[in-house]
Amino acid sequence: MIDVKPVRKIDLTLWQKTYYPELIKGMMVTSRHFFVNLSRHFGKALGMKVERPMVTIMYPEERRWLSPRWRGLHRLMLRPDGTPRCVACMMCETACPDHCIYITAAESPDSRVEKYPIAFEIDLLRCCFCGLCAEACPEDAIRMDTGYLELAGYSRSEFYLDREFLLRRGEVTTHAQFPGELDGVTVKRVDLLKMAKGH
Repeated sequence: MIDVKPVRKIDLTLWQKTYYPELIKGMMVTSRHFFVNLSRHFGKALGMKVERPMVTIMYPEERRWLSPRWRGLHRLMLRPDGTPRCVACMMCETACPDHCIYITAAESPDSRVEKYPIAFEIDLLRCCFCGLCAEACPEDAIRMDTGYLELAGYSRSEFYLDREFLLRRGEVTTHAQFPGELDGVTVKRVDLLKMAKGH
């Protein structure tokens, strides 16, 4: 049996029903924040040691600094020869707690690589941006370091990322898997599907 506690009904006075007391309390909090922050700015301008004042960032012209560990929109990395670094091992798909990654593997025309993803899809509406896919990848093929914040769209289909979109995000490689591998060089992407059709 569930114990239920009766809720005591509070009768408001006529003054409280006007909501002026709460309005005054809110204005006091806002004024306190304003004047405390203003005094911090003046103290900093005068060279005094004060707490850091709050500043307004004029987004989107001005951007906040993002931590290197920040997890954002996904991208697939490329090898120095322009082929996708992914070997379709399914580790990211297996590690994903939301089951939002779907990979279809095919045999690679490159003899050094056994498989490659013929389809690599991510459903962003299911993704919780935990980063487990990037942690599980043994080839460092998927990263979440794009720094792209504007995750908005007009339809659900815009949040379904395919392989072409993910590879387009990885065309400019900012840092390599191994020291000296790419050194920030722009890599031209190789289309493995066209290569496979030629055989």
